[in-house]
Amino acid sequence: MPLEVTMADLEFVYVGDPMCSWCWGFAPVLERMSEVYDIPLRVVVGGLRPGSDAEVLDDRLQDFLAHHWHQVAEASGQPFDHGFLERRDGWRYDTEVPAIAVVTMRSLDEGAVLAFHTRLQRAFYAEGVDITDPYQYRPLLDGFAADPDEFMSLLRSDEMRKAAWADFAEARSLGVSGFPALLIRDGDTHATVTRGFVPAEHLLPALSDWLLTRYLEAGDGMFCEPGVTC
Repeated sequence: MPLEVTMADLEFVYVGDPMCSWCWGFAPVLERMSEVYDIPLRVVVGGLRPGSDAEVLDDRLQDFLAHHWHQVAEASGQPFDHGFLERRDGWRYDTEVPAIAVVTMRSLDEGAVLAFHTRLQRAFYAEGVDITDPYQYRPLLDGFAADPDEFMSLLRSDEMRKAAWADFAEARSLGVSGFPALLIRDGDTHATVTRGFVPAEHLLPALSDWLLTRYLEAGDGMFCEPGVTC
């Protein structure tokens, strides 16, 4: 049963990247959190390898990525399709377009951002979809309320590109340089929940203890079972 937090101006801040394998591993943890805590979660795209930081997929990069993908699969149980790593056509591991796609969805349907972020991850890691290619995005919008024509137009706009790079800058301002990272914001202050992958069975008990300790001290009624006056 979700735990309702009655304090205003409290939110989780998740900093990740659709093309970060450990973020794909962390996706089920975020889903579980949404079931347990009635606390808003805001997604900030961190910028893993955007633009000039992109790398051409070659044997060296394949070995590097495959190693991490195996680690993530073992730690999280998330599926991976390694066939994509066989490409040798000059494809670049450029995370800018997926980041732009996430902020584009935010501009159209803010409540769908986390689900769309996860959809992009599944497409890339489990289905072998090239999410660096804007032409691949229309089918990925199935099931989302955003207008496909409007989305595709915004995806190619300077406005959304600037919005994505503003997210990258925000991530750095929060002191985040590796992903995934989860913070909690209370007013103007941020506290780190985790930097890096942690399974739900380890993260949630520690997070619940931290929340109870910190916010129950503020007075009765900070945490309530849904439908119960306290």
